[in-house]
Amino acid sequence: MHFESLNIIEPILRSLKEEGYTIPTPIQSEAIPVVLEGSDLIGCAQTGTGKTAAFAVPILQHLYNNKTFEKKRKIRSLVVTPTRELAIQIEESFKSYGRYTGLTYTVVFGGVNQNPQTNALRSGVDILIATPGRLLDLMNQGYISLKDVEIFVLDEADRMLDMGFIHDVRKIISSLPQKRQSLFFSATMPPEIVRLAGSIVNKPVKVEVTPSASTVDIINQYVYFIDKGNKNAMLIELLKDKMIKTALVFTRTKFGADKVVKVLQKKNISAEAIHGNKAQNARQRALANFKAQKTRVLVATDIAARGIDVDDLEYVINYEIPNITETYVHRIGRTGRAGANGTAISFCDGEEMAYLNDIERLINKKIQVVEGHPYPLTEFPVVNMPKQPRINSFGRRRTLFPDRRNVRR
Repeated sequence: MHFESLNIIEPILRSLKEEGYTIPTPIQSEAIPVVLEGSDLIGCAQTGTGKTAAFAVPILQHLYNNKTFEKKRKIRSLVVTPTRELAIQIEESFKSYGRYTGLTYTVVFGGVNQNPQTNALRSGVDILIATPGRLLDLMNQGYISLKDVEIFVLDEADRMLDMGFIHDVRKIISSLPQKRQSLFFSATMPPEIVRLAGSIVNKPVKVEVTPSASTVDIINQYVYFIDKGNKNAMLIELLKDKMIKTALVFTRTKFGADKVVKVLQKKNISAEAIHGNKAQNARQRALANFKAQKTRVLVATDIAARGIDVDDLEYVINYEIPNITETYVHRIGRTGRAGANGTAISFCDGEEMAYLNDIERLINKKIQVVEGHPYPLTEFPVVNMPKQPRINSFGRRRTLFPDRRNVRR
């Protein structure tokens, strides 16, 4: 199937071709026709499956085919997403896919001066992408009216729940017109998210391209059992492997991210941190350096990393196992995107084994254990270690990185 078969109009098809899009991903091929028909939709798809285009393309087509000729443009489509990085990424996608439509877009998020955002709003926009806090703030100040919204998108709904935005989301929904099309996207569908979806959509079509909370099969997943105090040394050892051109490293806290960066920089490994305490321009600069491979290692917290979309990112390293099981799915979804190769490595100390067991129950898969590395776990009884497939990545091999051919099956 090609994009032409989805009845997409020529201006958008031309943009897609220029972006190198030829064959739609499963979420795109299933969701785009539904949205073009005007139905509400619940999309359950992992990160990296192309769901931004799944809603952006039909929104652009609807607004283009139903142009208004009022002097000042009104907000006809609203996309709400949890983080500023993701909001910026979505705006870039709308600009790319809609460059020949004549439609206008802007993005609003907190942590920066609001004046450039309010100036854009005064000029009028067709499509607004926003994070919840700044959106409500500008609504309260009278800069934003949602009474003309025709299509509403709630993206990354499960992350909204994790970040405590559900109350804000409900306030936003109450300001929307009753008659509208609503699109609801989430990588996982816990009960709270199902209830939220029920309050937003009306007789929706459900599109689920992969089982809820499953991980992309093409991603190779490995775990190193290691003492907490040796994680820095293990990370440095791994990064001696020249195969790892860039790596996205996850920590649970902002302080932890900064500490890891300092350790790596002392070893002359180019690294930057991205988290909520960083100024927006610093976060964007760090992300741009990472995408350009000027920075080899980007160390991120979960909230800051949600909008990271890097082509051909092959390595994700969980310096710390997430204490929220669904977060593991989101983390490793930064690699192996849209069918590309990907590898996820996790460092697990004795205190984190319970988190690892929860993750394996969630994904219904045992993560392969790497044995024979120089920093084996000593601070936890071996008898309590979970039984998992094991590989030995050392011996005569030149690198610490596991070779799938050595996996015991």
